[in-house]
Amino acid sequence: QVQVVESGGGLVQAGGSLRLSCSTSISIFSINAMGWYRQAPGKQRELVAAITRGGSRNYADSVKGRFTISRDNAKNTVVLQMNSLKPEDTAVYYCNVDPIVGNTYWGQGTQVTVSS
Repeated sequence: QVQVVESGGGLVQAGGSLRLSCSTSISIFSINAMGWYRQAPGKQRELVAAITRGGSRNYADSVKGRFTISRDNAKNTVVLQMNSLKPEDTAVYYCNVDPIVGNTYWGQGTQVTVSS
């Protein structure tokens, strides 16, 4: 059974930082892309950042310059470093794993709350 495990959410004041980590049981070399999505109350789930197998990175305009996605191939892990957090970043953050073959997988979600 494929595992997608997230960690690192929490409560932080505006301007602060948080680091989200996502580990998967799928080999990083069998993955087309991994990314983070978020969903705030009453809103649709949206892409925050993603990194492809080739190392290309894609960010939502709202987080460019503040968030950085990186990958640790040895640990099958993707990390989202979030700096200069704003109250509007408050949401449940979900890790997404898109394998080269087969369906995509989602983590259980981790809450990020930014207080003003």
